[in-house]
Amino acid sequence: MFPHVEPYESGTLETAGVALYWEQSGDPAGRPALYLHGGPGSGLRDGRYRTWFDPSVFRVVGLDQRGSGRSRPLATAALDVLDQNTTQQLIRDIEALREQLRIERWLLAGVSWGSTLALAYAEAHPERVDGLALLAVTTTSREEVDWITDGVSRLFPESWARLLGVAEPRPGERVVEAVARRLRSAEPEIRELAATAWAEWEATHVSLDPGFSPGPVAVDRNQATLVTHYWANDAFLGPTGILDGVWALRKIPAVLIHGRRDVSSPVVTAWRLHRAWPASDLHIVEDEGHGGPRMLELFAEAIAELGRR
Repeated sequence: MFPHVEPYESGTLETAGVALYWEQSGDPAGRPALYLHGGPGSGLRDGRYRTWFDPSVFRVVGLDQRGSGRSRPLATAALDVLDQNTTQQLIRDIEALREQLRIERWLLAGVSWGSTLALAYAEAHPERVDGLALLAVTTTSREEVDWITDGVSRLFPESWARLLGVAEPRPGERVVEAVARRLRSAEPEIRELAATAWAEWEATHVSLDPGFSPGPVAVDRNQATLVTHYWANDAFLGPTGILDGVWALRKIPAVLIHGRRDVSSPVVTAWRLHRAWPASDLHIVEDEGHGGPRMLELFAEAIAELGRR
């Protein structure tokens, strides 16, 4: 891990009717690296991600993805155009930012949902990617979404019943689709109820993570809106999306880091991806879940290692 540094430059990218916030830190003449945050919708937050990059080596680019963080409008402020927020549009946003910053190629570092987006971008533009460092690996397939929104309910039937009661799915509607629909309701009370129920459900299944610390449930309606929007649509990648296109990454080096005790996102996803990707290395941390101190150390080491290649 490296010292926290402040951005040396920040700005907005005006594209497709939105203003996307970006920032750069580290060495302006260093090796370009793009950090992709999780969620969808978590944003760059306090900039802790910068401590995973050696500021004397990397030119680190951070981006608040469409609808989140300091980018505008937020998803909740533009529900009428939420359907325009897709993985394909995020890829176009990233490409527009690369061109604006005059970067030829860059290293990608993604966490959780950010790993899905990094993979999707790399499959679409392999010629622009030097390597990938992925932490808490996801591909946001239908199988993964159904597990985290339904399958894991077998461990928490009481909490699941409460979520189901708020979601009120219609016949043939998956619960994540029902929550996504209610988060776009014209009635503010329904939106707030759905956001609270979703936050409580996420706090429940993540409670088995070894690093979990009990505390007040944080309700973030904007992030809940984006998460359920993407999950209800299989991240706009089709049921198996990422794995279908992994052949495009066969020559790109990657390091995958995952916790054995990640109940919300089981390690099988990272393992399948690694098996289909000969140029990747997989590190499984036996006693951590969806993130942890050892995983973060390995993540920083992976970024440094890929930067030397």
